[in-house]
Amino acid sequence: MTSPAHRPPPDARVHRQPGDGWVECACGARHWGLNGAAGLLLWRPGPAGVEVVLQHRALWSHHGGTWGLPGGAITDGESPRAGAVREAAEEAGVPTAAMRLRADRALVHPDWSYTTVLAEAVAPLDPSVTDPESLEVRWVGLDGLDGLDLLPAFADALPELRRMLRRLVIVVDAANVVGSRPDGWWADRAGATRRLRDHLAALVREGLPARAVGLPGGSWFPDVVLVTEGAARSVEAVDGVSVVSADGHGDDALVAVVRRLVRDPANDVLVTTADRELVGRVEELGARVAGPRLVRN
Repeated sequence: MTSPAHRPPPDARVHRQPGDGWVECACGARHWGLNGAAGLLLWRPGPAGVEVVLQHRALWSHHGGTWGLPGGAITDGESPRAGAVREAAEEAGVPTAAMRLRADRALVHPDWSYTTVLAEAVAPLDPSVTDPESLEVRWVGLDGLDGLDLLPAFADALPELRRMLRRLVIVVDAANVVGSRPDGWWADRAGATRRLRDHLAALVREGLPARAVGLPGGSWFPDVVLVTEGAARSVEAVDGVSVVSADGHGDDALVAVVRRLVRDPANDVLVTTADRELVGRVEELGARVAGPRLVRN
């Protein structure tokens, strides 16, 4: 996506900050953001379908009057994800606590890049114009996008971004994944499962490559459900990893979790196990499957 570039604004309330400036790119275009730029695609599921937050760009800005994402230049030392979240707070009043990052997508030019960060609204929020860079900020249903004059680069990226408006949920067969590596887990099954849980929590924070989970974009930040059984039933949940303790057979508990999750059309359910019988059961429900290596490495 090309930059949400700026001409010098007529309003003194727009402050320049480190990272603001033009890049003369070898692609032949001029882009805004010395460190690149980023924008936030905030979405929420609703009874009438998915809605996204869009910004009606100020007339003095590049492609003024079009609709795009809250975003802008990345400051010195800032990650694209942090930049997108900051810009959404500054331009649309979106509180960080009301969203959960789901994925990102980068468009890389020879000398510049633009990162779209996708996040789901997980609490009620009412975006609004909070600086002079916007004429309007509001929720828009996907069906209503065709009637808007979109920022050209946003329009170009939209087909892939539409396929990314989902949450990835990874359901982990704890016993099978722990048992996939002969590292002495049998001496302390609960301890081995806690180590797996903590590793999963790190994956949630850092993200998984899109190619590893069979999805478009760059990285995905999943919800994780760890299904435990037997001696590992005492393992507790941590931030980013919920735990389901099986009262009986672990496979049956995992299938019940998958059956519940696939009812939500916003969920893309991916089960990690090497158990062939379990693979067949969850695939019949509509879940995808990956081997233990996905979450062990």
